[in-house]
Amino acid sequence: MSRRRAVPRGLRRGITLRMLAPNAVTAMALCFGLTGVRYGISGDWERAVLSILFAGVLDGLDGRIARLLRGESRFGAELDSLSDSIAFGVAPALILYLWSLHAMPKFGWIIALAHALTCALRLARFNANIDVKEQPHKSAGYLTGVPAPAGAGIGFVPLYLWLVTGEDIFRQWYVVAPWTAFTAFLMISSIATYSWSALRLRKRIRLEVIAFAGLLAALLVTDPWLTLLAICTVYILLIPFGMMSYARTRRQQAAAPNE
Repeated sequence: MSRRRAVPRGLRRGITLRMLAPNAVTAMALCFGLTGVRYGISGDWERAVLSILFAGVLDGLDGRIARLLRGESRFGAELDSLSDSIAFGVAPALILYLWSLHAMPKFGWIIALAHALTCALRLARFNANIDVKEQPHKSAGYLTGVPAPAGAGIGFVPLYLWLVTGEDIFRQWYVVAPWTAFTAFLMISSIATYSWSALRLRKRIRLEVIAFAGLLAALLVTDPWLTLLAICTVYILLIPFGMMSYARTRRQQAAAPNE
């Protein structure tokens, strides 16, 4: 009678579902980002942008699913960065190039590359600092620069304006190129920006915030481009306030030991 060879316990278990689920969501985000390029090639700009935005929604879910299921892993972190680089760096750069920047003499492709490159550099900086203990922005609850999904959303502002107004001025390379360069700078910059953990809401307005979230979802369905334009405008206007808030937080942290 043959005997089965003993299999190490770790190998016998294989990959659990709780480890698989968040990585599957990350892979879906990557695929949606590349699907946006496909729609951009065919000139379906609305679906191209919506694909990138849906990838952003999935990117916001995968980390929370991983923490909920206790399925965090080094593999998942690396896959997430690769997905972000493609979905929010490469894909938006190609869409903007196909939509407008291809008409820019000589330097249109360089501007598109700037978006993809700065997104990749931002993610590489994030990965390099994962194990660094001294991270002033993170310790205070802030982000360093604009995150990749937000950078992709902001980069599409001229496209939102074009879809809302129908005016070709917003598609001209001399409008899109400076804005794309500005977005690239925001992603790679060292400025402090708000994160979810930095936002503190008073308990007495919790119901109002829930109602606002519901209305915002309805607005996104009813008039997505105008709503996205308003969201991006508010986000950009909040950047200086985030910088001032971080500076105030750092002063309070520095003064705390002396009290």
